[in-house]
Amino acid sequence: MMYSAHSPNKKNGIDAQPYESHVSSVLRRAFDYANDACRHAKTDSEILLHIVRQAALFHDLGKLDEANQPILLGEKSSKSLPINHVDAGTAYFLEEDNFSQAIAAVIQAHHIGFCDFIDEEKKDIHVFRDLGILEHTNNELGDLLSIHNSLTSESIDPENDDIKGDPSIFLRIALSCLVDADHTDTAVHYRDHTEPPPYIQLRPEERLEKLDNYVKSLNKANDERSNLRSEMYQVCKTTDTHVGIVSCDSPVGSGKTTAIMGHLLNQAHKRSLRRIIVVLPFTNIIRQSVEVYREALKLEGENPYDVVAELHHRADFQDKESRHFTALWRAPIIVTTAVTFFETIASNSPSTLRRIHELPGSAIFIDESHAALPTKLLPVAWHWINGYSKEWNCYWVLASGSLSRFWNIEEIYHGETYTIPELVDIDLRKRLSSYEKNRIIYKCDLVPKSLKELSEWVISFPGPRLVIVNTVQNAAVIADFFNKKYGKNKVEHLSTALTPFDRDKMVDRIKERLGNKSDIDWTLIATSCVEAGIDVSFRTGFRELSSLLSLLQTAGRVNRGGIYDNAEIWTFKLKESDNININPELQISRAILQKYFEKGIDITPELSTESINDELKEKGTSLTFKKILKHEESQRFPKVEGMFKVIDTDTKLVVTNKEIINAIKSHTKVSWQDIQKHSVRIYGYNLEKYAIEEFMPDMYKWTLDYDGFLGIMAGALIAIKTINGEGLIA
Repeated sequence: MMYSAHSPNKKNGIDAQPYESHVSSVLRRAFDYANDACRHAKTDSEILLHIVRQAALFHDLGKLDEANQPILLGEKSSKSLPINHVDAGTAYFLEEDNFSQAIAAVIQAHHIGFCDFIDEEKKDIHVFRDLGILEHTNNELGDLLSIHNSLTSESIDPENDDIKGDPSIFLRIALSCLVDADHTDTAVHYRDHTEPPPYIQLRPEERLEKLDNYVKSLNKANDERSNLRSEMYQVCKTTDTHVGIVSCDSPVGSGKTTAIMGHLLNQAHKRSLRRIIVVLPFTNIIRQSVEVYREALKLEGENPYDVVAELHHRADFQDKESRHFTALWRAPIIVTTAVTFFETIASNSPSTLRRIHELPGSAIFIDESHAALPTKLLPVAWHWINGYSKEWNCYWVLASGSLSRFWNIEEIYHGETYTIPELVDIDLRKRLSSYEKNRIIYKCDLVPKSLKELSEWVISFPGPRLVIVNTVQNAAVIADFFNKKYGKNKVEHLSTALTPFDRDKMVDRIKERLGNKSDIDWTLIATSCVEAGIDVSFRTGFRELSSLLSLLQTAGRVNRGGIYDNAEIWTFKLKESDNININPELQISRAILQKYFEKGIDITPELSTESINDELKEKGTSLTFKKILKHEESQRFPKVEGMFKVIDTDTKLVVTNKEIINAIKSHTKVSWQDIQKHSVRIYGYNLEKYAIEEFMPDMYKWTLDYDGFLGIMAGALIAIKTINGEGLIA
């Protein structure tokens, strides 16, 4: 008699998948993933292999239940199985002879994520069990095991599963191995994608040689600044270290992008690391870094898009119909954002966690690390950075042009002090910093301005001008106002309201205009997405009151080459009118920066550590970070995921391109890269307001106007005007 693990898809000519075929494939894949991670484990390698193999072998035991098989064989139709199929495997590992709470927890979590372990403990001996079918599973377990043993010859002896390292990190890695194997095999069976190709190896020595030649080709000016950049590259590349975390404090224009990559490749060779991950702040524009790395690091015969993966935002799908679109960390070099990277580490969603097993044995470059995360999330992020460093052979470089040494703050180091060595010695840092002197002067005008007042004030300064505001809506409202008042040639707009495809086109246009020295009377209205990772330089800067760290980042986009003495960057406030909105998440950091201005404190990079300390002492911030840390230490996984939000609101993936939407709906193969390029993320509470439709599980389509200037805000502004019953001032 045949037993099925997955029901047939008669429409596409796909038969039911035999139970033994699925189990053996998941076991093979999960073991391979765990084995790769174990090569970098400091303490728990054998335990990880044991737990992952056991969980993979019994994860679908409950599918053999006689109530489930008619559906899985295609004899009956149902959207869900009548019996929760994870409970049987969980029950098996709670029996005395096989007892392992870790394996039981992983099996229970492989579809829904880990439970709250504190809440589960209240169930006593029934921890991790589905109480609604407890008696049914107990009665059927013996028969299910007999069938299972008749279908598979695999058997694994019980072993000790006493986890010695950080249990929360360990369990996420174990679940990742199982889920990735399960999802991959399911997608292959249903022909959603073919068998994944072999990994592309990092080959750090060869890529370092290629990078050397690339850097040499750049430094032809032979002036003092070019020579300092060359020295910076050589120092970073050759500096050796035996610790797991280093910092690199280097100013604007010092060649940090290539210098730190040289260092990481050298360390990857010495430490036998398998990939490099570059993390840029928030929802930053990452294309420039990606283009540099693809040109500088691709070896002969390689596809640059396979070597350097570009991940703009999370594209994670839990439903089996769409989860094959999930962006995984399989490339040797990955460039992503802090939102994607850190929310993945914090995640409890199986579709997101499935890539975590790729993190052990990685070199991670956190660029602009002082601005990578909201202050309230730094303590638990520091906890993870140390955990992956000490236990999973991850090597971290924390870099910035205005580095805050947040690890020296008591609330962050959490009882254990750290000495983090500098990658660049103090003499070279001083020589590099000499070009920062007199580059920027910080000014403020904190009288709130209307749209009309702001526009007239901004254009009175020499251009090109950069205006950065705190919300996507504010950027669109202001850009639309400038467009109607001064004409489209006088204004550009850049925010995450544009898809990555259109953001790339806009960046090209902005660089072209900045390169035209006679084209100076125009203004870029943008959000924080331009604060880092994009090599542009404006004559004058304006920043809506935000955090000190954001202001310092904005300064890196003004007078970048030091052409002018004392170029100005102004901090300003907006009136809450004309459809302008205020970001409540910035309330504390705004107040701290305003206090610095009111007290006449000089705005300098050295102030950044103090600003983080000031923010951590605020009641709202301190309560948040203490709760997250406590939840992490107690394995309260859903609470950690819920509280650790770089952007503190639930967002949904919304596709704007009709051709891609139609291709997905018709089951034509579409890559996650194409989905990513033509999508944006929308706050969940806006779905109804903008009449956004879900066309696939966890995928939504944009139905209002979209254009290359305002992006989705072209349609959203019309909806906002209608809702507010007012028009925008022309």
